[in-house]
Formats: sequence, structure tokens, C-alpha cells
Amino acid sequence: MRCVIVTGMSGAGKSTVLKFLEDIGYFCVDNLPPGLIPKFIELCSTPNSDVHNVALGIDIRGGKYFGDLSSVLSEIKNDQNSKFDILYLDCEDEVLLKRYKESRRQHPLNLKGERLIDGIESERKQLEKIKKIADYIIDTTHMLTRQLRSQLSEIFLEDKEFESLMITVLSFGFKYGIPSDADLVFDVRFLPNPFYVDELKLLTGNDVAVRDYVMGQQEAEIFRDKLTDLCEFLIPNYIKEGKNQLVIAIGCTGGKHRSVTLANELYNNLRKSGHSVIIAHRDIDKDAKR
Repeated sequence: MRCVIVTGMSGAGKSTVLKFLEDIGYFCVDNLPPGLIPKFIELCSTPNSDVHNVALGIDIRGGKYFGDLSSVLSEIKNDQNSKFDILYLDCEDEVLLKRYKESRRQHPLNLKGERLIDGIESERKQLEKIKKIADYIIDTTHMLTRQLRSQLSEIFLEDKEFESLMITVLSFGFKYGIPSDADLVFDVRFLPNPFYVDELKLLTGNDVAVRDYVMGQQEAEIFRDKLTDLCEFLIPNYIKEGKNQLVIAIGCTGGKHRSVTLANELYNNLRKSGHSVIIAHRDIDKDAKR
């Protein structure tokens, strides 16, 4: 029997993960008190049980019982009869704040009169020990639901080797500011700008015509190949140092043509190499809204 403990920051996507696991045949239970986990697994492991895979959602809502989680997980990790994994979902504070405000939900640790950020910071501190022993850490900061489900599919359906470093390739426009969470920033404004070509101006780097125009420049091909080589060198070293989130930001003037094209090129190359990577275009629609 395979047992997956799904935990992490509130608002990071635990409900989505549990729904996915339920869809692929896992027996899912949400918010089970940690002290009951060993007994529950024992019950599911009986010869007459039809349960083959179990997913347990455990988070800070457990209140005073949540403090038992570390000791309980250490105990059942020694169980030789079950494959036991901890999936930890993380997300940056700014995005969590946005998600809570959009849903108008109250953070489980927020007391009356406290700021939302106080609850998020308190939860992150309480989860430090759990994160350190997690088998899988997925940062959903830049992830769409379909991208999260794709990542889960690789882990639980395709049984691919999990790479602890989640890479985000992010295009952006310098006139809207450099992304605050970027680890590596690259400027592709040295390339000819499709914005000044009438038939390309209203298109984006996701359109074939723009892609062909940008990548038709020898400098663009050289830059793509050298950037890919650099990333292939850095990624295993980041993993070795325990880094679990890498944001590679590629910028042009408006974030619509050149940066989108080169971000797509890098994304495709890293995917072909088997890395866990997602693509995001922060500013691709902003000019159209102005």
C-alpha cells in the first residue's frame, strides 16, 4: 500500500492535490488528526481491505493536535510494509495573500484583529520541521491548476524520478519592473524588436510568425543554446545545495515578443532534458489592456 501525506502551506493547493489523487484511485481523507494516522493505516492494511493507496490531508487546521505530526511521521516512516511519502506544498507569501483575498477566506491561524500576513508567517514557522523531511516539495507560486496536475501525474502515474528543484521560466517586460522573485535575470533587448514590424506588432511570442522572426536571428539561436548550457550546469548544483525553487526570468521591453519567444525556447529545451519546469508569461497581455 502506498500512503501519501499531503501537507504544506494553507492556500498552496492541497485540495487540488487531494482531488487529483482521488481521481486516480487513492482513498483520500482530509484533516485527520495526526495521532490517528498509524491506526488508520493499520485499518487500511488489513487483509480484507480493498484500499491499495491512501492520501491523507494534514494541515495546520488540526490545531493543538498538529504538533504531534513530526513524531507520528517519524514513527510510520519506519514501517516496512507501506510505501510512505510526504508531499509538501509551498507558495510565496504574496501569492498566498492574493489567493486569500480573492476567496475572502480566513487563514486558520488568524485571530480576531490580526493581519493575514501574521497567520501566514506563523504557519510557515510551524511547518519548518515537516518541510525538511518531505519527500516531494512542490512550489505552486507560478503554477496553474493544470500545471500542478501535470506535475502530480509525473510523480504518481508515470512514476518519473522526482527532481526536487521546480523551475519556472518567466518572461516579463522591463517597463513593468523586474520580477521580485527572480533568481536569474536575462535581458534579450539586444535582439531586433518585432514590435516595430507592422504585421507582428499585435502578435506575441506564442505566435509562429513572431517566433520565426526572433529565432531567425543568429544571435537569438546562440543566446538560447548558451543559456540552456548555463542552466544545465547550474541545475544539478542548485539541487545539491537543497534549493527547491528556481525562477529564471527573461525580459524584453514590453514582455510580449522577444522574451516570450526565448522563454518558450528555454522551457522546451529544459523539458526535453527531463527537468520539472513550468512556463509563465507575466506581461504578455498588458499592452493589449492599455
